[in-house]
Amino acid sequence: MTEPKKLRTISDPFVALGPSGVAVRDRLKHLTPENETVLRLVGAHQGTLASRDLKTRCADGHEHSTDRWATRKRELTKESSSRIAGTITKATHDQWALSRRCQLAHIQTLEAGVRTLTQRLSLPIGEKGTKRAAGGYRSKNEWFQKSRRLATLEHRLEQARTDREAGRVHVVRGGRRLLNTRHNLEKAQLTEADWRARWETERWFLAGDGESGKRFGNDTIRVAPDGEVSIRLPGPLAHLANARHGRYVLAARVAFAHRGQEWADRIEANRAVAYRIHLDAPRGRWYLTASWQRPVVQTIPLITARSQGMVGVDTNADHFAAYRLDTHGNPVGDPRQFHYDLTGTADHRDAQIRHAITRLLHWAKRVGARAIGLEDLDFAAEKTREKHGRNKRFRQLISGMPTGKLKARLVSMASESGLVIVVVDPAYTSQWGGQHWQKPLVTPRRKMSRHDAAGIAIGRRALGHPIRRRTAPPLHHRSDGAGHRTVQAGRDVRGRDGNRPPATDHAPGGVSPSGKRTRRPSTPKTVRGAPVQLMFTDQER
Repeated sequence: MTEPKKLRTISDPFVALGPSGVAVRDRLKHLTPENETVLRLVGAHQGTLASRDLKTRCADGHEHSTDRWATRKRELTKESSSRIAGTITKATHDQWALSRRCQLAHIQTLEAGVRTLTQRLSLPIGEKGTKRAAGGYRSKNEWFQKSRRLATLEHRLEQARTDREAGRVHVVRGGRRLLNTRHNLEKAQLTEADWRARWETERWFLAGDGESGKRFGNDTIRVAPDGEVSIRLPGPLAHLANARHGRYVLAARVAFAHRGQEWADRIEANRAVAYRIHLDAPRGRWYLTASWQRPVVQTIPLITARSQGMVGVDTNADHFAAYRLDTHGNPVGDPRQFHYDLTGTADHRDAQIRHAITRLLHWAKRVGARAIGLEDLDFAAEKTREKHGRNKRFRQLISGMPTGKLKARLVSMASESGLVIVVVDPAYTSQWGGQHWQKPLVTPRRKMSRHDAAGIAIGRRALGHPIRRRTAPPLHHRSDGAGHRTVQAGRDVRGRDGNRPPATDHAPGGVSPSGKRTRRPSTPKTVRGAPVQLMFTDQER
């Protein structure tokens, strides 16, 4: 007798926290050549200071302390200002902390690869695997190649662990991807001059942290209510100022179309607003980004989020599969799909995701939902080539799904629409949804995919219901003597055991959703069903 399959523990659903920050952007139009020259000089000068400070911070490693930070800031203040030095050192600390998190994630990926290779190399050649663990390799040649791969990963893992213990990180100001593009200019369709312009632009530093109490919330980069933009120049470039107190006023005016009133309320109250100026080198356009923090949004209780049902959303490589559920976990209406295309440039992918999320949120509000159930996806362990080495297309499919960015974007946009996100464990949602919901909901007028059924499973888990449609009847007499048989509705719901109402989603006399046409009883073609004929004798006539 085979042992029952052991299922992993499923985490409880929870309401995701709302966004804690806001960022808006506007283009700096009508800049004069003199304005652009000053911006380039300031960006290059402060970029050099930022590179130098990052190098010093990386060299300190674990030896960094408050005294070292104060020393770095004093050195930067001599060549800029106190506020610019504070902004640079803060950006350096954030960059170093991000590098440490990425380093830890890289170590965990290497460890997963080493475990998988070690397990597969220990199996006999040709042994079949299971759904939970891969089998042995197919040939001696493949086994040999994977043994060399294992040695390479173990060497990389040892180096990464050594770097982490020593507090050593590897950071590229400007981006490692852009740096590697220098060796593939022909493939990137760039000239050396074009690449150099992008590289220098990405290494500039034109930013200023906000400070509450200062005029309009920022003293380094100041934006007035009428849209006037002025910059506090660093000490060595103070001779370029065209206004009082070493400031340079740009000819451009900004007007934030999105959240403009919220931004105006903040600067009029002298509340902190951070600004960043950057150049889009390929198009030659300057932009100003304003950002500020918000108090953490107090999420509503989970029981309140479930009060009006749920919209279960299954995230896929090319679309969202959504289904509306009532408070009892019953599907309402038909499934909906919101497609997007994740090929092309990063801007194109981001626009596709935003457009799909916008359509999803509008539909959820239109059907009267208050919450959206979403899986807490993380494919970190599924992307390794050691687990899906031959299935390259599947690995590319998983790697192309921006699960983290997508979830953050959905939470942010949903909070602005008055909706909340209920995060659920993704375990077995596609499998159990297809098993219990896909076939029963298929009708001549409704098509159900496995992804649509997974959306129902996600919604039911977010509502706190089991994914299965019905529990097994009591064994002793197959009735309700041992408790209510269905998990569709609670005991306090009236009519839960009543007769099923007639179908009303089709025209009178038409085909029902089950596909069966009802007709009047006809005379059977049997002797018993033949019409009775009266036999009279001659006397009776």
